[in-house]
Amino acid sequence: MASYPDLYQIPAERLDAFVTQKLQPGVEWKEEVEDAFKRVEGFLRDQCFHTQIFLDREVRLRRVIKGGSIGKGTTLNHGSDVDLVIFLSCFSSFQEQIKLRGHIIAHVVERLTRCRESLAFDVQSINVRQSRRRGSAPRSLSFYIQARRRSEPIKVNVLPAFDALGNLAPGEMPPSEVYENLIKSQSKAGEFSSSFTELQKSFFKHRPAKLKSLLRLVKHWYLKKVKAKCPRTFLPPKYALELLTIYAWESGTQKAENFNTNEGFVTVMELLRDYENICIYWTTNYNFENAVVRDYVKQKLKKNRPIILDPADPTNNVGEEKRWDVVAQEAAHCLKQDCCYDKNGEEIQSWDVQGTRNIQVVLRQSDWEDWTLWMNPYDPSWKMKEKIKQERELTGQLRLSFQDPSGERQLLRGRDTLAQYGIFYRIVVYLLETFSPEIQVFVKGPDNHTKVFAIDPDNYIQDLKEKIEEARGPTVASQLLEFQGQRLRDYKSLRDYGIQDSDTIIMSKR
Repeated sequence: MASYPDLYQIPAERLDAFVTQKLQPGVEWKEEVEDAFKRVEGFLRDQCFHTQIFLDREVRLRRVIKGGSIGKGTTLNHGSDVDLVIFLSCFSSFQEQIKLRGHIIAHVVERLTRCRESLAFDVQSINVRQSRRRGSAPRSLSFYIQARRRSEPIKVNVLPAFDALGNLAPGEMPPSEVYENLIKSQSKAGEFSSSFTELQKSFFKHRPAKLKSLLRLVKHWYLKKVKAKCPRTFLPPKYALELLTIYAWESGTQKAENFNTNEGFVTVMELLRDYENICIYWTTNYNFENAVVRDYVKQKLKKNRPIILDPADPTNNVGEEKRWDVVAQEAAHCLKQDCCYDKNGEEIQSWDVQGTRNIQVVLRQSDWEDWTLWMNPYDPSWKMKEKIKQERELTGQLRLSFQDPSGERQLLRGRDTLAQYGIFYRIVVYLLETFSPEIQVFVKGPDNHTKVFAIDPDNYIQDLKEKIEEARGPTVASQLLEFQGQRLRDYKSLRDYGIQDSDTIIMSKR
């Protein structure tokens, strides 16, 4: 990588100029990278996969795409590898990719070695990257090529991949079956991320130029101030910091094209310093509508923070099991340097960004129109109750509950958080206000939907039935109520049947 001035000695107001003059890829470098890409692509097409048969099947090269920083448009000048993802006809599934990947890589190595003298470029340091899982086939190979006499060697990574997306149109959301198959493959997290390279590229493609400059600045900091100091430490990938920077920009500027680079840089450093608060995901390519994907993602989001889910691959938490503490320590140090202070010696103010997005909570109560709160999913529910009391001037005891996809009613007690239940998306929460000696009871109807009622335990079952009818339920005469398998008679009280706070009564129709 080229030599740069020390970032920590650059005043905050000079950061834009620093990125433009030192980090932005120059025309000559772009041409060298493009030349390297074309030469390697030509070799793969013409001398590697033109008439090959492996394991009694034909192997054709369907297409080659640029991945990594070059594919996303966030490369540093003279500072990024060229990642080539090759989609092959022999991979008909994720399982086939694992089964045949080692054979493909061995074949490419053999052809590179054999053709080295006849190639129109110099090939150096061929290396096969082994999988971290014992006994698994290698994932990729890398080598250096010198395409022009005066240019420096460029590192090229070749990643064979299953073409999971097929002919997906630009901007189109993948069918949920793609992610179902990925999840059911039960592979190691991120094992097949290369199959989703095009979605990763698309996620970055239309971002403003200024945001890409901020991404370069953050990556430069990471490479020079973290990676260089701890080369053997198991650090988060650059991709994790790129996604965190995009999240900071989205949340802090509402996706503005023009913003202060120094404020964005300080915001990212503060998020990295407080990494244990980070839980980030997007619903750009997958969401909570499909049950298999929803349940899987909910379990992912329940894990220990930091959590940064790849927007293209829900199995890939790029924040998992890495030494974020090392990054956090350097981020805290960075915040004390000149690059985070203005010319008057004042700290640059960060954007108002939390480590996780607030979620929309729709509050529903009898006789009220629905209304909305925005809550941090990691805040205890007593904070939600405090907000409700302030906004609605309520004086009774507030009881909160929600209905999960199975139809069961779940209580939200004071210390409970929405995150505990895997709720990181819009949720309807039912609000009930009780006054002593009232209790709340749940009534589960034949449609599996549960409603909640406040009632004195000394009231009759008939009184409860009337409340159910008033709440647009079946008429009193058509209701059959049961508790713990026992039919409830109209002129006995709830206390007679031992019904206590938050118990569930089953309702059917005559």
